[in-house]
Amino acid sequence: MNVGPERARGLSTMWPALAGAAQAASIAMPGSGQAQGWLQVLSLAALAAGLARMARHTPSVRAPYRQAAWSGGVFATTWLAGSFWWLYVSMHDVGGLPAPLAALAVCALAGALALYYAAASAAWLALARGVLVHRPGAASVLFAALWTLAELMRGRWLTGFPWGAGGYAHVDGVLSVWAPWVGVYGMGALAAWLAMRLALSGWRLRALKPLLGLGLVSWGLQAWGPSFTTSAGAGQVALLQANISQSVKFDAASGIRDALQWYDAQLRANQQPLVVAPETAIPLLPRHLPEGYWSGLQAHFAQPGRPVALVGVPLGSLDEGYSNSVVALGPQGAAPYRYDKSHLVPFGEFMPPGFAWFIRMMNIPLGDFKSGGWDQASLAWQGQRLAPNVCYEDLFGEELAIRFKDPATAPTALVNVSNIAWFGDTLAVDQHLSISRLRAMELGRPMLRATNTGATAIIDHTGRVTDQLPRFTRGSLTGSFEGRHGLTPFARWASAWGLAPLWALCCVVVAWAFWRRQRP
Repeated sequence: MNVGPERARGLSTMWPALAGAAQAASIAMPGSGQAQGWLQVLSLAALAAGLARMARHTPSVRAPYRQAAWSGGVFATTWLAGSFWWLYVSMHDVGGLPAPLAALAVCALAGALALYYAAASAAWLALARGVLVHRPGAASVLFAALWTLAELMRGRWLTGFPWGAGGYAHVDGVLSVWAPWVGVYGMGALAAWLAMRLALSGWRLRALKPLLGLGLVSWGLQAWGPSFTTSAGAGQVALLQANISQSVKFDAASGIRDALQWYDAQLRANQQPLVVAPETAIPLLPRHLPEGYWSGLQAHFAQPGRPVALVGVPLGSLDEGYSNSVVALGPQGAAPYRYDKSHLVPFGEFMPPGFAWFIRMMNIPLGDFKSGGWDQASLAWQGQRLAPNVCYEDLFGEELAIRFKDPATAPTALVNVSNIAWFGDTLAVDQHLSISRLRAMELGRPMLRATNTGATAIIDHTGRVTDQLPRFTRGSLTGSFEGRHGLTPFARWASAWGLAPLWALCCVVVAWAFWRRQRP
């Protein structure tokens, strides 16, 4: 049966869009919020199968590079928009941006980031057709390299926005055992390799060989792999969650008053050795607080026998600049501890040049913050070294790894303070929990998460959630955690070179494929 050109164009859009939607669902399944690694591989394999069909054209036939780029772009646009659609909530529901403009902004961001994957798809077709496509192993490695380069570009260039990377779908899957070795991007590369192998096999039984091989190696690592870290002792912690809606958080008569009263009472009453309050738990600069509020908290925790409190608060002045900070309250002596957020959020914590008009359209109190240093010291506490990170920062495992350069001073535990009330009761909560879990797995450290609305949780060094508060409730989560000494392979190479080894390896594969393509 002949298919008309209009219907053919419709089909060429529909199947990658459906596959992209499945990819988004694999990161956090609607309803349960659970990651589904098998779905991530199968949805990417659907795109790979379409590219493989195009690549099987004989060299004399002009390869449909535009079609390959279109398929990869549609797949990625649907996947990314489906992963971070909740940005609409912050712009429209909280910020008051008109609904059409908020929806357009989400789609425009997804479409711009999808260009990386469109280029990767077209490049794979150009390098694989006629030659490597008949060598499934090599063609699959090439696809993994190009797809990983697209992921790396999205996660690093123009400050980076790696939310929804494919590796996060495997936080509970077979590939999770690779996290301390190769990190989330390496896990995504393995998944991309497997997806293309499945596609090039034509879904026949021989496709089970790479699947079984990877499964056996992963099972072997799980059963007999080395333990990279040792115990640094246990600690007790209380994580506070005020559950203050973002729509009133900066309202003086409601949200600010509520936050100041509740956190003051909780911080003073809590008897756990460590108390953690989330990002901007205190929503005002100290000098703008009611008289005696900040000095009273400092005096309370300075008394002997008091716990140590880590509290999110904005600091600074117009002259010195403002910072999104975490401050330790306690008997600190002459050098109180402070951590300033390093990786700032575009449009949220700094304004990219040329976008002032966009910011003015939203009724959101946005900051123009300065960035802290990349290698800030950890907080010494009861034989532990606690390394704070603020909200969005835990997307960047290679940046957290910078603090692991010296094993003698490496953190024994990570502390994430967040406020994602901007995005309401959406899958952003589940996605961010998976992100924190993967950082714990990569670096072999527990992650203590104190959030405004959820998910407030204690995560052990294997990525397992040991305790969690119900979301969108007010309360204090009390529990224990075990700090860890020692470095995972990922912590070792990422602390020394960042993601450069992955960049280099992928570029070598692409260069080899280009050389192989040029051979007569």
